[in-house]
Amino acid sequence: MANSANCATPSAKPPSRRKGNGDVEVDEILGQVLRSAVWERLDMLTELAKRADAPSLLSVARSELPRLTEGWRSMLTAHEPDAKGNCPTCSSRWRQQKAPCSVWRAAYEHLVAGGLAPQHTARPKADGGTRKSRRLTASAR
Repeated sequence: MANSANCATPSAKPPSRRKGNGDVEVDEILGQVLRSAVWERLDMLTELAKRADAPSLLSVARSELPRLTEGWRSMLTAHEPDAKGNCPTCSSRWRQQKAPCSVWRAAYEHLVAGGLAPQHTARPKADGGTRKSRRLTASAR
């Protein structure tokens, strides 16, 4: 009797995890799915903030503000400076990133310096714009 674990069809090719062979990596696909889901969620919240009536907006704020603040706290905790004053998340073996790192600077800009004023920034297009191109676009405003 044949082992069912060995019954995979030879034509079934597992997703590639190697670069350079023309196949898309599983990690790359997962990254695209995650980024797309986050951008869609942010777009939805922006639309709600712009168009929802007061009772709906209050309901959304009560459910989403705690989630958003917890998300910021989680991200900022990962970027807390170590004993040497470096960000352990942004630092690499060869280059240490002194605190405050870009995550803490963005948090300050959006949560403190910007106060509670709404930020109306356009979402980058899904054409694969890079972080650098988004930064350049943002700095040009």
